[in-house]
Amino acid sequence: MLLAIPLLLIPVVLYNIVVLFGAPSGAGMVQADVLLRDPLFSITMTSGAQWTIGSGDLILFLGLILLFFELVKSTSSQRIAIINHALSMILFIGVLVEFLLLPGFATSTFFLIVIMILLDVLAGFIVTIIASRKDFDFGGA
Repeated sequence: MLLAIPLLLIPVVLYNIVVLFGAPSGAGMVQADVLLRDPLFSITMTSGAQWTIGSGDLILFLGLILLFFELVKSTSSQRIAIINHALSMILFIGVLVEFLLLPGFATSTFFLIVIMILLDVLAGFIVTIIASRKDFDFGGA
């Protein structure tokens, strides 16, 4: 049953932890955006430029990796994949509500997380429809 839990829940939880517990209570979008962009560390590139990485960047990086695994999981036609699609849809509705209604969540970082979850939902349903159409075509021949 743990396989049915959407992996993209992890970046959402991390974002919630950073914004809700890292910023002063009642902090708005500006404070959340500053907190996400605050450099955690920097890397010196061969060009001599400093590449600074904040917590928002790390959350997005993790989200992209997990999106890849979610897309791979969506190719399965097992019953657990359908549960995963439903839970991904519930997660999308939850993050959309957070994005639209809570001031600390109206940032570009969270918007990109919302889009990653939307892509996961769409890909899951599209792959399932295509797979079932092929099964139906094969069975009808």
